[in-house]
Amino acid sequence: MQSDHVIRALSALAQEHRLAAFRLLVQAGEQGVAAGLLAEKLEVPPSSMSFHLAQLANAGLVTQRRESRSIIYSADYAAMNKLMGYLTENCCGGMSCSEDAACLPTEQRKIA
Repeated sequence: MQSDHVIRALSALAQEHRLAAFRLLVQAGEQGVAAGLLAEKLEVPPSSMSFHLAQLANAGLVTQRRESRSIIYSADYAAMNKLMGYLTENCCGGMSCSEDAACLPTEQRKIA
C-alpha cells in the first residue's frame, strides 16, 4: 500500500462520524447498511452522512451499491486489511508477534 493511500484513509477515519460509520459498516458485514439507516443510528442529518460516506468512499474504505431507492454501503475489507497490514508490517521488529505480546518501541524491547 502506498503512503498517499494510507494518508487518505487515515484522514478519512480521523473524524468522529466517519469513524463511527466505518465501524458500523465493519460490524454489518458484506450485506452493508443503507445510508439512511447509518444516519439514523449515528443521529446525523442524512445530508451530512452522505458527505461523510463520500469521504470514506474517496479514501477507498467503503463500497456502495444501489438497491431500489437506497444506496447500500459496505466496508471494503481488502482495503481495511491492507491498511492494517501497512500499519503493523514492522511490528515486533519483524519477528512473529504472539497474541499476548505487545508491540513495543525498539528502546523498550531492549530493556524487556
